[in-house]
Amino acid sequence: MSRIAVLVQGKVHERVLARLKETFDVIEADATALDAETAKRVRGVAVSGTFNAASIDALPNLELISSFGVGYDNVDAKHAATRGVIVTNTPDVLNDEVADTAIGLLLNTIREFPRAENWLREGNWKPGQSYPLSRFSLKGRHVGFYGLGRIGQEIAKRLEPFKVKISYHTRSRNDALAYDYYPTLEGLADAVDTMIAIVPKTPQTHKTVTAGILKALGPDGVFINVGRGWTVDEDALAAALSSGALGAAGLDVFYDEPNVPAALMALPNAVLLPHIASGSVPTRNAMADLVVDNLVGWFGDRKPLTPVAETPVKG
Repeated sequence: MSRIAVLVQGKVHERVLARLKETFDVIEADATALDAETAKRVRGVAVSGTFNAASIDALPNLELISSFGVGYDNVDAKHAATRGVIVTNTPDVLNDEVADTAIGLLLNTIREFPRAENWLREGNWKPGQSYPLSRFSLKGRHVGFYGLGRIGQEIAKRLEPFKVKISYHTRSRNDALAYDYYPTLEGLADAVDTMIAIVPKTPQTHKTVTAGILKALGPDGVFINVGRGWTVDEDALAAALSSGALGAAGLDVFYDEPNVPAALMALPNAVLLPHIASGSVPTRNAMADLVVDNLVGWFGDRKPLTPVAETPVKG
C-alpha cells in the first residue's frame, strides 16, 4: 500500500524533510503547480512560510497543515478551518530560547555590549583610554510588557531577579499574574521607561507602537521588540531614536524582513539582530520535530499535538 503523501512547499528545515521521508511520500513542490492527480494524493502539508487560500484550495483531500514556527500568520488558518483542514504550529519548544534572547537583547541595548566589543576589536583599548560609561543601566527600571503570553511570561520570570518593576498590557487582565495591569498601551507607555513588545501579527496589532507610544517612554526610555516588526511604526521609531525622544531600541524583528530600514541601520542607539530569537540548533531541531510529530500524530491516531485556535480539532 502506498504511503500517505505530504507536500513540502518552499524551503523547510532539513530535519523536517529527513524525518518526513521516513514515514511519508514527500512531494516537494508548490501546491498550485501540481497536476490534478498528484494534488488529490496530498493529505498533509509541511511549510515554513506562506500557505494561502489558493494553496489550500488546490489540494482537495488536504487534512492538516503543519507550520514551522509559533507564529502562523502566513498560513490562512481561517480559510483552512472552513475546509475542515487542521493547522498546527510549534509553540512552547522555543519559549525559553526566545526569552533568553530577549534578556540578552535588553542588556545589549542598555549597556552597549556590542558597541563596546567592536570598540575593543578596533584596537581602541589602550593605556589611559577606556570605553565610555554606558548612558543607561537596567537597575531601577520599570519594564512594561506589550503582550504577556507564554513567551512574555518566560521573559518576565527571567527579569524578576534583576529587581525591576514589571507591568503589562494585554487585551484582558490575567488574574494569575501579580504584575500591574494597564488596560491601554498608552497607559502602559506613560507608566514605564522600558517596553518589551511580544505580540503576534494580527490586524489589531498593526503599527500600534506609534510615535506617541515611543515619546511616552521618554529620552531615557528603551524599546525592545522580539514579537513582530508589523507592530511598530519603523519611521516613527527611527525618528524618535534620532531626535533623542527615545533613548535606545533593540530589535530582532522588522516590518519587511529581511529589509532593515537604512535609517535604523545608521543609528548608534539601535541594536539590531537578524530575527534569531529561536535560532539555535537544539531549538530549531525541536521545532522541526514538532512539525513532523503533528503530521505523524494526526495520520496515526487522529491526534495532532499543537492545533491552533482556528482549527476544527482542539488541543
